[in-house]
Amino acid sequence: MILSIVAGAAMSLQGVFNARLADKVGVYESNAFVHGTAFALALAVMFAFGNGGLSNLGAANKIYWLGGVLGIVITVTVMLAIGDLGPAFAVSVILISQLLVAAVIDAFGLFGTEQAPFGLSKWLGMGLMIAGVVVFKVKV
Repeated sequence: MILSIVAGAAMSLQGVFNARLADKVGVYESNAFVHGTAFALALAVMFAFGNGGLSNLGAANKIYWLGGVLGIVITVTVMLAIGDLGPAFAVSVILISQLLVAAVIDAFGLFGTEQAPFGLSKWLGMGLMIAGVVVFKVKV
């Protein structure tokens, strides 16, 4: 659970940092810089700690190769959303979207995950989250 908390905090910080960088250098320039620095660090970490093998890429389902493409989509859309909506509201909407897509993946057992039904309690929880975002956005 700690790793999930760290991931969420890092995603929120990254979104704001990227949006502010984009204000100065442009969205696509910021995106290229962010992914370029991430690639350099990822290579260093791979060489220092990696235990797999890039030669096994061919054995993986080719659809999973789209993770890098999705990384670019995520970075650009988060920057634009934060610029349009502000950090808190944008991240709230992003979180609900993530949860809905993850629920569909679980419910149908997509992409090699174990099927986990999305029952009434999960639907109620999702509804409460959406209601919470609506309440959060209401100006009193």
